[in-house]
Amino acid sequence: MTEETTIAAIATPPGTGAIAVVRMSGPQAHEIAVACCGRRLEPRRATLVRLRRQDGSVVDEAVATYFAAPASYTGEDVVEISCHGGMLVTRRVLECLLAAGACPAEPGEFSRRAFTHGKLDLTRAEAVMDIISAGSDLALRAAQNQLQGAISSRVEAAANHLISTAAHLGAYIDFPEEEISPDTMEQLAAAMQDVRRDLQQLLDTADEGRFLREGVRTAIIGAPNVGKSSLLNMLLGYERAIVSNVAGTTRDTIEESVSLAGLRLRLTDTAGLHESADAIECAGMERSRRAGAEADLVLEVADITQPPPAPLALPEGSARLLLLNKADLPPHPAWEGVQAIRLSCRTGQGRAELEQAIAQLFLHQDATAADFAAINTRHRFALRQAIEALDLAQASVLAGESPEFTDVDLRAALDALGSIVGRIDTEDILTRVFATFCLGK
Repeated sequence: MTEETTIAAIATPPGTGAIAVVRMSGPQAHEIAVACCGRRLEPRRATLVRLRRQDGSVVDEAVATYFAAPASYTGEDVVEISCHGGMLVTRRVLECLLAAGACPAEPGEFSRRAFTHGKLDLTRAEAVMDIISAGSDLALRAAQNQLQGAISSRVEAAANHLISTAAHLGAYIDFPEEEISPDTMEQLAAAMQDVRRDLQQLLDTADEGRFLREGVRTAIIGAPNVGKSSLLNMLLGYERAIVSNVAGTTRDTIEESVSLAGLRLRLTDTAGLHESADAIECAGMERSRRAGAEADLVLEVADITQPPPAPLALPEGSARLLLLNKADLPPHPAWEGVQAIRLSCRTGQGRAELEQAIAQLFLHQDATAADFAAINTRHRFALRQAIEALDLAQASVLAGESPEFTDVDLRAALDALGSIVGRIDTEDILTRVFATFCLGK
């Protein structure tokens, strides 16, 4: 597949609906559309057409919209055909375009061409997929902000500072006879430290990014009959789990997802933890302990009307919230002064406090800020590389080593940042040297 190839694909999910969209992109997109529609299309105007096969038989009556390059999503000629929904008719429309000269698009190829033609950088291209797969309001907002440049603008700002630093350093190395007065090496080290701090702040959003994209793995843990299944049902808003006064009703884990505090919680309701000789109950409790060990968040549920149970033996590492259920009833005196969220699964009391506590645990940024965004795994790897390279550069400066060593590490940091957005080139350093210091005139 090359840029000279015109690609086509169904852009809407399979199934039955009012309409479906089939998209083409490439230099022959308009000509292929004309061959199938029998008429030329005016740019940026929806046109009612009849799509026909090469033998003249009608495939469907549809609306075709032509976006002439470069004013399109991919930067190429793009034609979008809105046809009747349904798996068969959309497949026939696609076959008609392929028979006229288009080639099947590979996964993500439209966004890749948008990146190739400068319509998107890599972070914005990734944001497109994040928007599609967002499972909560905050995940959607973070992806939208990333699409608007919340991450790439911060990376490019950091890169620009490093380019300026490298330009000073390069002039100091290569043009000492020009009597250029560069910043002292201590000032260069301070400038690199400022950039490192900004990159570290961005790197610190990695966990939030995982929680936003994948959801928070949440285990509901506690003794029998404390209201674990009732909590699951309250959070979901419907009766998902069987609730009974009989101990051991829940013998296996039950998994569901819910949006809470703007995050997607991947809830696991577990079997009650207690002493038992029943082999099935023991197997269920072992799964409960495993779910607690693997969770990002453990909701430890206890009955406020009963004495506190023995502490649960779970591995450290997960965030924990103690929930005292049945708060609509008189509490046992032993719970007085205990820091916990008091709630009632029967009345809904305490749900707002639970949401606020979860948000404080997993969201360290201002979720209402215009630049609210969180990096993904690829960004995290590149940021770590950049920070490590900056640490080496600062160390070489403080050790009084030759500036060439510092320059190598600075370029490594720039390469790492360039891999995030996909377009920062260390050739920019040379351009900045000549533009800033007017060398050679």
